[in-house]
Amino acid sequence: MTAWLSAGILFTFAAIAFVLYRWGNIRCVGVTPVKTFTFIAILFTSGLDVGLIMFPLTEFAGYADLVASPEYSFTNALSIEFGFWAFLIWGFYFLTCFYFCVIEPRVQFFQLPLVKLINNVVIIGTCAFTAYLLLTNLPWYVPELGDGESIIGSFYLIVFLVIAAAVYSSTSIRYVRLLSLATTWLFIGLIALMWGGAFLSEGSSIGEFASTIALLGGYFGNIHEFVLPLNDYHEFYLYWWFAWSIMIGQFTARFVGGLRTYQVLGAMLIFPSIPIAIWFAVLYYYSVNGLETAGFYNIMMAIVGVTFVINSLDSLIRLYTDNLNLSVDRVGKVKYFLGNIIALSLLTLLFKLDFLQIQWVGAVVIGLFFTCFGYILLTKFKVVSEIECSPKENKIDFNKIELIN
Repeated sequence: MTAWLSAGILFTFAAIAFVLYRWGNIRCVGVTPVKTFTFIAILFTSGLDVGLIMFPLTEFAGYADLVASPEYSFTNALSIEFGFWAFLIWGFYFLTCFYFCVIEPRVQFFQLPLVKLINNVVIIGTCAFTAYLLLTNLPWYVPELGDGESIIGSFYLIVFLVIAAAVYSSTSIRYVRLLSLATTWLFIGLIALMWGGAFLSEGSSIGEFASTIALLGGYFGNIHEFVLPLNDYHEFYLYWWFAWSIMIGQFTARFVGGLRTYQVLGAMLIFPSIPIAIWFAVLYYYSVNGLETAGFYNIMMAIVGVTFVINSLDSLIRLYTDNLNLSVDRVGKVKYFLGNIIALSLLTLLFKLDFLQIQWVGAVVIGLFFTCFGYILLTKFKVVSEIECSPKENKIDFNKIELIN
């Protein structure tokens, strides 16, 4: 699967370069445009999940163990973590966001019955994987509820309630927007809280923290190392990003509010990477200095992680129910609520049983990339080559979102 993944990555970056060359200066306007800060908040909170909060403290030591993993020797553990989560790989989201905003309305590839089915299976499966990640990480972050290792009934209940909250939030696009903004500020508050805790601890200083952030230069000085998979674990991450890319592109494309194509790319690469960089630097400072996070800090991280999961799931539930024409208005609140909860809960358990793998989902997405490209070359080349702007029916009206359920 490594060759398939590498082909997908190289194709993606080549497509990004072509998009910038051909349409780099056109204005991108979605069907429900919002102001730039709201767009970035929706992108950030929908495009990330609980792993951002819960993975780093469990991974730094592994990246620093060069005996077991010599392939990480080109830089430090903080840069490795950042490279797995930030900057360059957000280009995946840019490509799909641009495609669904500007090209898909003319091509309608994702309206083909088989493609539509596969696309929605990908979205639903990735939703379940997000819930599964929360379930498997809760024992480490909230050991007070168990033995710190086993998944107990309380954790299943928490995940069930998270799925229920996300389904309810997905019933209105206004809830999605408000939750995105609230989650962004909550995450910023968590960063400030833990940075303050580190600063007040014995021996900590602003200079030491600045030196920690400076370690991120190891990523930008070796950015080429992160393009292709370093090992099986990096491959897992890259497939994970591919699994998310099409559905995040579909969802965020509707909210682009008139940014030019190169500005959309800049917004997607830079703005999410800033809080990620600061957050990882704070966690890395805790890790290398042996500062304790057990108790209050872990609980706060779990709470913010839960909000990320709700925020990610509600946007994706909204997406696949719209695609399948299973809106609340059409099927009714009770059927909508119960149907989504049951489906996502059962799929979460399938991931728990190792029946499903996120790598399979990512591999299918790469297949959709290649198939879409072939479809355009064979049937829509002239249509696409004549594109000079976003669909004319998309107007910049920031009040439009208030009129949508």
